[in-house]
Parts: sequence; structure tokens; C-alpha cells
Amino acid sequence: MAQGFKPLLTQNWRYFLTAVLFFTRIPIRLNDFEESDLNKATRYFPLVGILVGAVGALVFWLCDFLLPLEVAVLLSMVSTVLLTGAFHEDGLSDAVDGLGGGWNKQQVLTIMVDSRIGSYGAIALVLALLIKYQALSYQVVALIPVSIVAGHALSRLCAVLVMFTQSYVKSEGKSKPLAMQLNVTELTIATFFGLLPMAFLAMKYLFALVPVIIVWLWFSAKIQKRIGGYTGDCLGAMQQLTEIAFYMGLLVSAKLFVSH
Repeated sequence: MAQGFKPLLTQNWRYFLTAVLFFTRIPIRLNDFEESDLNKATRYFPLVGILVGAVGALVFWLCDFLLPLEVAVLLSMVSTVLLTGAFHEDGLSDAVDGLGGGWNKQQVLTIMVDSRIGSYGAIALVLALLIKYQALSYQVVALIPVSIVAGHALSRLCAVLVMFTQSYVKSEGKSKPLAMQLNVTELTIATFFGLLPMAFLAMKYLFALVPVIIVWLWFSAKIQKRIGGYTGDCLGAMQQLTEIAFYMGLLVSAKLFVSH
């Protein structure tokens, strides 16, 4: 039993490191890296979210001792952007540019791969960062660190759910290696880590899941209708949109169930 468990543990540790390597700027050195490992690493995307969120929460906690709340929130956001290389924010701007400027599937995909940012993408990016900043700034101060961790983990689970329910629509691309269909075991692992930080929130904050579900259903339907599936940019957009929806849901929860 032990002999069989150790290789399994080593293998999954490799998959986690692969996810960290792909989705963050943390310098990870893997011997004999294979693109097929990236598909297996999908199960750990929400765990990477916990890692990124924990860094953001730590930066906020440290800065909150010396700086105004709003500055601490902003520096926390800066830390997560630096840690991920603005990977998901870039996906949001590209996806919005494509969906906003393209009339058919091919036009949408062509615009998405364009390295230049258009007006739709720029506006979406500015508004997304502004709303995220405001939504975090108005949280109960003691709730902000766990909110950041939960938001990053849950939103990455939402991206994984897109991969589970839809098909990758490009013949090539940097997200192609992770585009194979997930199995139930991999989805279960991703769901566990995606929802784990929610255990540290009071039951009254579970209402925050409602806007996340609404946004996930809306954007999933939109990309299915427009391009027949997803791209890597769509996954980044889903992560950003559902993270914001979660923070907004926390504010609504506080208004409905905490203030009274």
C-alpha cells in the first residue's frame, strides 16, 4: 500500500507544481516537463488560487497595520497581479475585445489572439479592477483576507467547470494542452480546493455564491453561443468575472443578513 501511495503522491505533487509553473510567475524547475502534465494539473487550479489568494491576503494584512485600508487593498491587488503576471486580466481584456468586436466565430477568435488591446478590452479591464478594488474596500476588515483567498480559489473552480462542460475551440494555442476533458475524479479534487476557503466564512455569507452562479451561467451561455466553446482567454475572463461576482455577493450578504 505504502509503495503504491508514494509514487501517487509524487505524481500529484508534480501536477501541482506544473499548475503553479503555468499560472504564476513563481520560478519552478521541472525535469522532463511534458505538456500532457498540464491537463492533469487542471485539478489543482483552485489550489493555485488558494496560493495566490494567500499571498494577497498576507500583503493586505501586513499593509493594513501601517497604511490606510484602501491602500492596503490596492497593494494586495498589485501583489496578486505581479504573482500571476496579469495572466487572467489579460484573458479578460482579450475575451471582451473579441466578443465585443467580432461578428462571427472566426472574427471573435482572430481578435482574441491579437496582442493589441482594443477599446472594449481596455474599458473592461479598468472597470473590473475598479469594481474589485471598491468591493474589497467595503468589506468588513476582518473578512478581507479570507475573502481574497476564497475569491481566488472559487473563481478558478468556475474556470475549471467551463473546461468540464464545454470544448476547446481553437486548433492550437497556449491553453491547448489543458483542453482535454476532465474526469469526475479530477473535477472532485478541483471542487474540494475551490470550495475549501468557504468553510472559513460564516453561513450567512454563502449567499455570495448566488451571483457567482448567475455570472457563470451567463458567461458560459454567451461563449457557447458566440464561439461554440471556450479558449484560454475565456477561462481568464471567467475567473475575473466570477471573482468580482463573489466579492459583490459578500457585500450583498452583509447588507441583507449582517446589518439587521
